[in-house]
Amino acid sequence: MSAGFAAAAAGGFSCIELSKAAPIEVPVIDKLSVRVIVDSSSDIFFKPAQVAGVRTEAGRSSNSLRPLHSEWGLSLYLEPQRGDTRRTLLLDFGWTPEAINGNMELLKVDPSKVDALIMSHGHWDHLGGMMGFLDRHRKSMPADLTIYAGGEDNFCQRYSRNGQGDLSDYGMLDRRDLAKRDVNVVLCETPTVIGDLAFTTGKIKRNSIEKVLPNTLVEFKQKDGAGCNWSHYLPAEMEGKIVPDEHIHEHATCFNLRDKGLIVISSCGHVGIVNSVRQAMEVSGVDKVHAIVGGFHLGPAQTDYLKLVVAEIAKLNPDVVIPMHCSGLNFTEEAQRQMPGKVLTTTTGTRISFGI
Repeated sequence: MSAGFAAAAAGGFSCIELSKAAPIEVPVIDKLSVRVIVDSSSDIFFKPAQVAGVRTEAGRSSNSLRPLHSEWGLSLYLEPQRGDTRRTLLLDFGWTPEAINGNMELLKVDPSKVDALIMSHGHWDHLGGMMGFLDRHRKSMPADLTIYAGGEDNFCQRYSRNGQGDLSDYGMLDRRDLAKRDVNVVLCETPTVIGDLAFTTGKIKRNSIEKVLPNTLVEFKQKDGAGCNWSHYLPAEMEGKIVPDEHIHEHATCFNLRDKGLIVISSCGHVGIVNSVRQAMEVSGVDKVHAIVGGFHLGPAQTDYLKLVVAEIAKLNPDVVIPMHCSGLNFTEEAQRQMPGKVLTTTTGTRISFGI
């Protein structure tokens, strides 16, 4: 761990909870680099682009005989900077360790620089690569490594339906596996500052037209130290029930870019990308939205609903929108129609630079 980061930790880095009642002064940054370690598509002909001072550059494999691996999932390597203060945060881990570990090697991204981990929500395509990543790189990372999760819901058992409609195991993050690897867990149900440069939204209010589109099912149960402790946020009759997943504790990772406004990164946005951005605006007191980035879970959206959501995003007046992962080609096309000149596309390996 760097001396500067250690100092931040000593000052309350573990989990600075922000006020629930009123906005507070969130950290300001001068620059942000986002490297797409894992995403759902590859494009060796990717061309650099720039919108509103946000630049995208292609990321190439350092070995011409080994391509970058794309898979359903997301992992982002975040490098915010303010003056001489720099942090490195790893947001989500893709579906498999082979993808995140292989792509980091091929992109020459250094895992030992990672100061903290962030988990957006409890879906396997965002956490499946975590343990394999830690098994390979934990020894080179900070001794007091912490993972920031949105809340207890992240540890619930999830299920998907297979081709026959039967339930299929969709994974569960086990705290004991993190403990074995000496990773501290901080649950940030309220907005939280991370490393003096980033902040999370906390639990996201649902007050827009958006709805949670069909995805997985979730089981509210804890047994032998595994599973989620549902009792403090759900009624007793929910114990052991398998129900449609509402992602109670999904959160977004955010930055306040100097003179530009908010950068809101939603890894999947099941709770609604408009809800997520509004939450970031509320807790920060910053009205200007510079960039909306990540997965927006609108791939499965019906056309009429999609158009309504994109119209609501347009009302937020972001400078740039950067869809990834589960956003869907349908979203990208509709966003380009309603917000011409504001949409940037990415692929696995892309570097996005803010504050250039």
